[in-house]
Amino acid sequence: QVQLVESGGGLVRAGGSLRLSCAASGRAFLFYGMGWFRRAPGKEREFVASIASSESGGYTDYANSVKGRFIISRDNAKNTVYLRMNSLKPEDTAVYYCAAGPGSAGRNTPYDYWGQGTQVTVSS
Repeated sequence: QVQLVESGGGLVRAGGSLRLSCAASGRAFLFYGMGWFRRAPGKEREFVASIASSESGGYTDYANSVKGRFIISRDNAKNTVYLRMNSLKPEDTAVYYCAAGPGSAGRNTPYDYWGQGTQVTVSS
């Protein structure tokens, strides 16, 4: 069982930056692939970024809409995954969720565990 708690959301102006954190419980964090997803008002949840476990190569993947602006990273010693969001746009406004799944997790992986989400609001 893994529990995930997101933090770092807030209100920021367009062009600004935020860093989201997702703290995971349990000692097996380093074996999990981690993902970030978001759900904007009136829209379905969408993939944002993922990072595989070190054992699976640690590769990253990004949605086209955030590629070049967002960076996903992980600190296995702290059981935490981060999402650095730069050059934020109003269309990035959403609730952001982190998720844990198999080590090779990517955009289409059926993630097993989800956090409660953190709100990000980007004003124009």
